[in-house]
Amino acid sequence: MNTPLISGDLAATEADVSPATIRKWVQLGHLKAAGRQGRRSMYRLEDVFAAERLVRGARV
Repeated sequence: MNTPLISGDLAATEADVSPATIRKWVQLGHLKAAGRQGRRSMYRLEDVFAAERLVRGARV
């Protein structure tokens, strides 16, 4: 199944965080780009939500 990929900006909007936070999650290894469109990293929405649960769950 081909899941659609979203940009970092849209991923940030969906997770209600800043684009810098998405980049930080990638840097920390919580999120991995699923592809590229030109120079832009593209992400699976379910991966973004999994990273969000991982990070926010650690704060609780």
